[in-house]
Amino acid sequence: MSLARGMGVLSAALALAATAAEPAAGALKVRVEGLHSASGQVGCWLWDQPKGYPTDPALARALHWGAIAAGSATLRFDGLAPGTYALACFHDENGNRKLDTNWLGIPNEGMVASNHAKGRMGPPKFDDAKFAFAESPLELVLKIRY
Repeated sequence: MSLARGMGVLSAALALAATAAEPAAGALKVRVEGLHSASGQVGCWLWDQPKGYPTDPALARALHWGAIAAGSATLRFDGLAPGTYALACFHDENGNRKLDTNWLGIPNEGMVASNHAKGRMGPPKFDDAKFAFAESPLELVLKIRY
């Protein structure tokens, strides 16, 4: 084998090894269960930081929508790097693509946070809802509350 060809093979092997050593981006599957109707859709916001959780969707990393079938909806977040995340999902029954609340800010539509975190005198906290995403795939099953 010539030196040039040997160097080419070595370079390709090193590039492949470097690619394999990088953390793989993965898939998070979220199944929201206990929906009391098939009206509308389910929206899930994903945060990778406490800032804005769960009241400011503009600060969320991603928002996905899922169709409702047989009392549940399944959503998928692809391309996630390993890290710490928190979810807030809601049943958008009227299809207006936002979480409706009353004048006190209490949701009028079903909602659930990851870890089934609950708020006390306000929304749940990021630290109560956070979960580690280390490997793909990960599936979370959440039961919605109305």
